[in-house]
Amino acid sequence: MSESIPYAVGIDVGGTNIKTVAVTVDGALLFQSQQPTSENERAWAERIRQVIADIEHKQGHKAGYVGLAAPGLVATDFRSIAWMQGRMASLQGLDWTRYLSAPRIIPVLNDAQAALLGEAWKGAAAGCRNVVLLTLGTGVGGGAMVDGRLLRGAIGRAGHLGHISLNPDGDLDITGSPGSLEDAIGDCSLPKRSGGRYTATSELVRDYKSGDAEAAQIWLRSVKALAAGIVSLVNVLDPEVVILGGGIVKAGDALLVPLREWIDKFEWRPTGSAVRIVKASLGEMAGAWGAAANALRVNLLP
Repeated sequence: MSESIPYAVGIDVGGTNIKTVAVTVDGALLFQSQQPTSENERAWAERIRQVIADIEHKQGHKAGYVGLAAPGLVATDFRSIAWMQGRMASLQGLDWTRYLSAPRIIPVLNDAQAALLGEAWKGAAAGCRNVVLLTLGTGVGGGAMVDGRLLRGAIGRAGHLGHISLNPDGDLDITGSPGSLEDAIGDCSLPKRSGGRYTATSELVRDYKSGDAEAAQIWLRSVKALAAGIVSLVNVLDPEVVILGGGIVKAGDALLVPLREWIDKFEWRPTGSAVRIVKASLGEMAGAWGAAANALRVNLLP
């Protein structure tokens, strides 16, 4: 590649894997990789330095732009993660621009917000300016874009859509929200919701598909709650499209068919138009794509 053609590197740092893409400024994929996150907190940060160096060696010159996505709340200067829970505590407060001695700022973005940005750039919501993303897995993550602007909020909490309350009398979730969307459908609460029968949604869906009546009751109650959460978000944010990602979406029509039936009953459609519900198209690499897109936005936009 000629040095006259700049490219961006996007890195999504998770507790399990480090996902990386290299893309041209207009979004053509040059390279992607995925590797386990080291258990040693000092080693994984250095591994990211090596990942960037390997990409630059393959491309023949240095990356013009680098962006990073990670769990947690981003600092107000967008240079680090200001707050996060659990594993990888050393990520908190690490200034990536300084750590990597980068000539341009390495902007940091929450991983769910990055996934939304990736899908809105080159994924299922390409060309859309009003988008909601929900990632359905162990928990429920999310992000929102309104009129082309990614919502961040005063301290970075915007987009934690899994923690909206569907039942004020429900159990408190990890943020203290009662009866949250996350607790209604996330794998984290499935043992409680199923009376200990299931620990993974894939098992529940398997039995639902086989005609098990109890599995159907548990699953369809969760899907109904998801529909209620989605239409609530539609009423607040008025998106063109709602993107669903995460492991639970692998249920396919077992999720999407009853979900659309409930949304048809619940959604307010004053002009007759229904919100589109689509599956994420970038898969596990969406956050890395969004990190690259964010680096380009921060460094190239006036």
